[in-house]
Amino acid sequence: MAEMRLIVTGAGGRMGRTLVKAIAEAKDFTLAGALEDARSPLIGWDAGHLAGVGENGVKLTGDIAPLLANADGIVDFTAPAASLEYAARAAAAGKVHVIGTTGMSAADDVKLAEAAKGGAIIVKSGNMSLGVNLLAALTKRVAKTLDQIYDIEILEMHHNQKVDAPSGTALMLGRAAADGRGVDLDKRGVRSRDGHTGARVPGDIGFATLRGGTVVGEHTVMFAGPAERIELTHKAEDRMLFANGALHAARWASRQKPGFYSMMDVLGLKDF
Repeated sequence: MAEMRLIVTGAGGRMGRTLVKAIAEAKDFTLAGALEDARSPLIGWDAGHLAGVGENGVKLTGDIAPLLANADGIVDFTAPAASLEYAARAAAAGKVHVIGTTGMSAADDVKLAEAAKGGAIIVKSGNMSLGVNLLAALTKRVAKTLDQIYDIEILEMHHNQKVDAPSGTALMLGRAAADGRGVDLDKRGVRSRDGHTGARVPGDIGFATLRGGTVVGEHTVMFAGPAERIELTHKAEDRMLFANGALHAARWASRQKPGFYSMMDVLGLKDF
């Protein structure tokens, strides 16, 4: 089987460097390009050197256009606006686009779905960890099984450099809980509590956000009922698990028709 050739966006950042390392360690992938913001001082640097795997001759560039012809797909952990642009590029070139970018809105998802109709094979997830996606499936099942006597609260913690809150993973888990309950998260989600809030409204799905240190990512979904509490927890210890999950998604996507998919599709958990 031929190696799948991938472009890594945000290749100078922490997640981008981890992806370059993961590709270097995989037997069925090769790095076809390394992209950065055109204003980055890292433009021209060797991607392998930055990732700590030795120079590989792939230099960071700010222009994706010349890279696409020799690539099979894009792996993208950047920012919402950039991911939408890359999705349009992937659609025009008929490429795979794996998106791990967080902070994307429902309106952004509509645009991604349109890009998929235009020829892209898009896999998007708020978290590429296989374990987190299993946690989401379990959250949906537990929420569906337990009635509203059990209050749902989602607690997440990340490093002190994370810019969005709640995390994309926390929101993914909230949507899973809402789907299980058959409710709209936009209407029943509570993202902050401050001051005299009154009693908790039955059926709400609460979020609590912590930031500090170098925590890669921790998420707990709590089902708090009368005299008992069920907690489902995932703790990420190394960013490599997100990179390996993204490569797993890329392998799967390479065999699919154009469409807008999630990690639930990749893992066969859509109907769990």
